[in-house]
Amino acid sequence: MFDQETSLAADKALEYRLPANVTPERYDLRLTPDLRAFTFDGEETVAVKVHQATAEVTLNALELEIDAVTAERAGKSLAARITLEPARERASFHFPEPLEPGDWTLKIRFRGVLNDKLHGFYRSQYVDSAGKTHMLATTQFEATDARRALPCWDEPALKAVFGVTLVVDENLAALSNAGVKSTRPLGHGKKAVVFRDTIRMSTYLLAFIVGEFEATEAVDAGTQLRVVHAPGKGALTGWAKQIGAFSLKFFAGYYGIPYPGDKLDLIAIPDFAAGAMENLGAITFRETALLADDRTASRAELERVADVVAHENAHMWFGDLVTMRWWNGIWLNEAFATFMEMLAVDAWKPQWKRWESFGVSRGAAMAIDALKSTRSIEYTVLSPEDCRSMFDVLTYEKGAAVLRMLEQFLGAEEFRKGISRYLRKHQYANAETGDLWDAIEESTGQPARAMMDTWIFQQGFPVVSAELAPDGRSLRLGQRRFFYAPPASPEPQTWHVPIMVRAADASGVASHKLLLTAAETTLELSGKPRWALLNEGGHGFYRVRYSPELLAALTANLNELRPIERFGLVSDTWAATVAGLTPLREFARMARLFRDETDLNVWRALIGAFNYLDMIAPSARRAAVAAAVRDVAGPAAERLGWSPAPGEDELRGQLRATLIGALGTIGADPALQAKAAELFAAWEADPARADRDLMPALVTILAHCGDAGRYQDFKRRFKSARTPQEEQRYLFSLANFRDLALLERTMEMTLNGEVRTQNAPFLMHSLLYNNVSREAAWDFVRLHWETMVERFPDSSLPRMCEAINGLLDCQAEVEEFFAKHKVRLGGKLIDQHLERLAVAVAFRAREGAALEASLRG
Repeated sequence: MFDQETSLAADKALEYRLPANVTPERYDLRLTPDLRAFTFDGEETVAVKVHQATAEVTLNALELEIDAVTAERAGKSLAARITLEPARERASFHFPEPLEPGDWTLKIRFRGVLNDKLHGFYRSQYVDSAGKTHMLATTQFEATDARRALPCWDEPALKAVFGVTLVVDENLAALSNAGVKSTRPLGHGKKAVVFRDTIRMSTYLLAFIVGEFEATEAVDAGTQLRVVHAPGKGALTGWAKQIGAFSLKFFAGYYGIPYPGDKLDLIAIPDFAAGAMENLGAITFRETALLADDRTASRAELERVADVVAHENAHMWFGDLVTMRWWNGIWLNEAFATFMEMLAVDAWKPQWKRWESFGVSRGAAMAIDALKSTRSIEYTVLSPEDCRSMFDVLTYEKGAAVLRMLEQFLGAEEFRKGISRYLRKHQYANAETGDLWDAIEESTGQPARAMMDTWIFQQGFPVVSAELAPDGRSLRLGQRRFFYAPPASPEPQTWHVPIMVRAADASGVASHKLLLTAAETTLELSGKPRWALLNEGGHGFYRVRYSPELLAALTANLNELRPIERFGLVSDTWAATVAGLTPLREFARMARLFRDETDLNVWRALIGAFNYLDMIAPSARRAAVAAAVRDVAGPAAERLGWSPAPGEDELRGQLRATLIGALGTIGADPALQAKAAELFAAWEADPARADRDLMPALVTILAHCGDAGRYQDFKRRFKSARTPQEEQRYLFSLANFRDLALLERTMEMTLNGEVRTQNAPFLMHSLLYNNVSREAAWDFVRLHWETMVERFPDSSLPRMCEAINGLLDCQAEVEEFFAKHKVRLGGKLIDQHLERLAVAVAFRAREGAALEASLRG
């Protein structure tokens, strides 16, 4: 059976992988975009190496018209007959005689359309302060969309050098991966901008951007770094320049390798499907991920900009300089960039405690990985569709979490040496997962491969059980896979789990470390423990389930635990509650122990649990959830008050906003809602007094309890917003109202052109989660599904559909719909969304009837 499946997979791979008989060495590309007709013309000269004599050259092309192809060598010129295979995203050139082995030059003329789907070579627009619309053209090629802009060998291992020339209107800026080599006028209002050669790189990293842009003065970041933006937004670039310069220098020092490009532009694009894209030397961003006013943006909003800029800069080495050989290794790019983003931002702003807040991201990955429909971090990728559906929480957050776990187990410096060795060995080339473990093992002498293979190639993660052994001074530890809803007969699985234990006994507190590789083991402690904590430091990608005796000892000594460890205790207990392993009344009892909690991330875990309860609660029982929120969070919010204390740190300000936001929405506190309205009005009258962290919470609260007048006001503010953060704040508030008639107006906005297609699916996501509008929003989605498929970016539809897990009363209907409507790029994501819905339905069936009694404890 295994051999047959392997053979079938190999056959399918050949259907999409290009033949190896001809490979590119260099592309000289000349493109002429027309921003009025939304088309482009292209010419390319490709230096190729023919490895075996062939009369047919096959490469990737999609949505292109190829007008002429010739192959030239030593004075010989052969014209080709052209055939296109759109289903396989290929073009083949048939020559009248075989091309003999050696170096050849292909000359190709082609045409294409600047599409509006935010992939390939596409068009975008913005409206200036005078109401005038401006068009621009930009690119998004990852994973397999360079083929929409030029005929090419669109596979990551087929690296080449690119020389780009853009022919554009004289008044437009032109940007690409490398710096400008020359600009020459062509007459008739046109100019040719010639760029220097790139490094040897993959096609998906190629970029060209044309439009009316301005750029900041360059800063020295080891190379010249600028922020490029639409005119009039220069005041919003300072924050990105700071983290951009810091992180680029930080990475060069960490890797021990200089930045590989000749310049770096960070470019804000008005319409952008993802958060950002790591094109070497020309990183493109959604505006909200790059531009911000650091005087008015909240700390969380500024953190997002810092995270995304650092993430993309990390890719200049991990992904661009060294690239995965094939898309099954995309986690090598994205997990490392996520890991490195945390490392850089933590070094830049240590007061943000970024590794501690990463625990929330780790928890999000665990929420998916606890499903039967999860996947391994690395798995077989065959088709372009498979490639494009890999960009999920398992690739990014789980991948980064297991890397952090390895780093902490090996030691930070030993881990860094291994990474530097890996990059030096494979720079300007491609690598696979095993190459990374080889480099780390050669550098550290530790068996990284044996440990990490259990995490990278195996689905799921373990729950580690802990109880006292009969001798009273040892811990009996066991591991099994954690499921929210286990299969009838789960297969036995084990991981190499690095266990960090801290325990207190009569002689003091001591730490212990072991690698759990079997299903069970015993750890001997130095004495009978007063309490014992597993997953010290919170870096392990596993849940912990304590015996009642050990759990009682821990909860009696919460002050002995670090904040990230208290977060882990809450997160693990809540996960066990969702899985039906722990009754809700026990979680509620634990939650009340945290009324005096001061850590932001612990509160995020607690409030996340209450949000889930609000989602699953029948309408008649939602008041019980609100009462529990007020009971648990109210005292903490009262201690913090509404105003910052002198010298207060930034996280305390965000905690205040988090608590007030929860109490004013799911807590349904009318006095707090009235105070929020009063404060919002005062700050609007005197903006200089506004608390930048509290303002987003006030907007959310006022939407939650707002009327038609408030809705109109917030919609006006969305359309006239001064910064990307304000625009997002007011846009998404329109999905938080509780009046269905108002929410139906928001639904219409997703399709009537008032909202960019990059944002519309996420606005619908919020409407599907709103317990007032979710059934009506689901009806709207079903009614307009074909229109959404046509208009929305392919990558955003599966993310929009995540919110179906709140449709508890429509489960059969939802399952039937997705059985009939396959979501492009849905991959396993739709299966995961459906399973999460089933988990929520089971939770309500188990706990819903006794919800009030359980929450009262």
